[in-house]
Amino acid sequence: MIVLGDTDNRDQNDSRKTAIALIVLVLMLVGAAIMMLPALGEIVAVADLNTGLGLKDAAVIAFFVTLVVMIVLAVAAGDGLIGEVQYMIGGFFTFFIFIWLMLAWVF
Repeated sequence: MIVLGDTDNRDQNDSRKTAIALIVLVLMLVGAAIMMLPALGEIVAVADLNTGLGLKDAAVIAFFVTLVVMIVLAVAAGDGLIGEVQYMIGGFFTFFIFIWLMLAWVF
C-alpha cells in the first residue's frame, strides 16, 4: 500500500482540476466552432472573393493578430517581462510588418 502525503494529494487534485478545466475549454471551443458553421456558409455565399484585401484592411487584421501573438509570448515569458520590453517592442513591429505584408500579398 502506498501512502501519499498531503502535498501529493493536493498536487493530484490541482492537476485533475486543471485537466478538467482544459477539457471543458476545448469542448467549448469545439462547440463554438460547430455553432459558427451555418454563419460561415452565409459569409462564404455572400463574400466577394475576387477583390482581396487592401493594405488598409490587412493592417487592421495584422495589428490584432500581432497583439494576440505578443500577449501569448509575454505570458509565456513570465517573470522576465519587464526586462524584455525592448525586445517585445521590436518583435511587435517585426511581426506586424511581416503579417501585414503577407496578408496584403496573399489575400
